[in-house]
Amino acid sequence: METLPLIAILRGLQNHEAIPIGKALVRNQWHLFEVPLNSPSPLKSIEAMAASLPQALVGAGTVLTTNDVRNVHAAGGEFIVSPNFNVDVVYEAARLGMVCLPGVMTPTEAFAAIQAGATGLKLFPAEMITPPVVKALLAVLPAKTRLFPVGGITFNNMGPYLAAGVSGFGIGSSLFKPGMTVSEIETNASKFIAAYARRI
Repeated sequence: METLPLIAILRGLQNHEAIPIGKALVRNQWHLFEVPLNSPSPLKSIEAMAASLPQALVGAGTVLTTNDVRNVHAAGGEFIVSPNFNVDVVYEAARLGMVCLPGVMTPTEAFAAIQAGATGLKLFPAEMITPPVVKALLAVLPAKTRLFPVGGITFNNMGPYLAAGVSGFGIGSSLFKPGMTVSEIETNASKFIAAYARRI
């Protein structure tokens, strides 16, 4: 997260694609891979990527229950991301030593998630949380709280969020969609790195 805090959200990833796409992203300096649990065979993909890409942090998205957390951990996943804040999910992830990014939208949810032990916060859906709102939220949250806008993030709208103080982003369909070639994904990955570096 210190070098390139961009989480590749690989929704719809097929198991046979996991390692080729993971290796392609690693070649392009991406090291945070999220396989949402509503993808085909997500635990198999997580297991394959975690075993084959030791330089990457592999985890799951759309994690809704404590059983989901345990299944991801058993598959070798090291972090979980949720679209919502569920205190039991955060507690279980913390108990297992996993990075945990619950989804929040309001200050009430954000403070509750931090108190429960969340590693950072997924701001979701980002389309409804503008950079000025992010700046206001960061003004009251504990210092160094990690915020990751997710939803509608593109090459062109990262700058204002970075200026507002976010830590990174979760990037989905602008990076990867089912059916894309490895070459297309690598092109998108490079564009996001350039946009992150420019901070515009």
